[in-house]
Amino acid sequence: MHLSLRQVNIFESVARHLSYTRAAEEMHLTQPAVFTQVKQLEENVGLPLLERIGKRLHLTTAGQEVLATCRETIVGLERLEMRLADMQGLKRGRLRVAIVTTAKYLIPRLLGEFCARYPGIEAELTVSNRETLLARLSNNDDDLTILGMPPESMDVTATPIADNPLVVLARHDHPLAASRSITLARLAEEPFILREKGSGTRLATENHFAARGLKLKVRMELGSNEAIKQTIASGLGVSVISLHTITLEGASGLLQPLDVKGFPLMRKWYVAYPKGKHLSAVAEAFLDYLLRNGVSPEPQKSA
Repeated sequence: MHLSLRQVNIFESVARHLSYTRAAEEMHLTQPAVFTQVKQLEENVGLPLLERIGKRLHLTTAGQEVLATCRETIVGLERLEMRLADMQGLKRGRLRVAIVTTAKYLIPRLLGEFCARYPGIEAELTVSNRETLLARLSNNDDDLTILGMPPESMDVTATPIADNPLVVLARHDHPLAASRSITLARLAEEPFILREKGSGTRLATENHFAARGLKLKVRMELGSNEAIKQTIASGLGVSVISLHTITLEGASGLLQPLDVKGFPLMRKWYVAYPKGKHLSAVAEAFLDYLLRNGVSPEPQKSA
């Protein structure tokens, strides 16, 4: 049986996305070219690797076996490239990093600085919500995953790299804006704008109030911090949000952190990867860079 590296990479992409179109976009090929390569691979294997049920592609049993071998091959070649590069005294190769959406205010800058220091590194950054990130982490799709709360249901290695303070944010003319030492009970009377269910920030917020017997009045659920800030600016409610989303981009004059007892709620940013995973030389170098250069924002004081 003959498998080319081109077929290995293309099939891995199709199997990961379960889409010829998305694989073609990722591989910078036409969809017919991707389809042809997969068909040639199936002919070499002698068994169907993919089947279409309704409108969705599914891996056959043979496809799952081939995918596992393809991934082992790709990882093995990347490790070889890293080792050879290290033997030459260089840092080059590929780095795949996945981050939760809130971390986009911190990690891209650090990744950019790291790549500027090692220009031979090809970096791939995925930004998504927590649910998608956990699925990628479970599938070992990335070298490193950065999120605010390590999953308790998965066997992972998680290392804290920076503080992630959560603050209560309101419109600047909110009735509580001039108050000091606001109690959680009083704050719980306000309508809240929260991230989608499953969000690390939302989990931390709801757990903090629930531990004190309080339940939030959720007016709206939104899928991004930008949408939450715009909604707060419109006067529709308050929210708990990472301080990074304010300080690292410049705070809007319309928004103001409230002085609430027990806040900022101190959390951490974590780098996670499956326990037992062998990190590449580049991934280890970037993890070390994050540990040495993690940024913790200064808490803002209410006006």
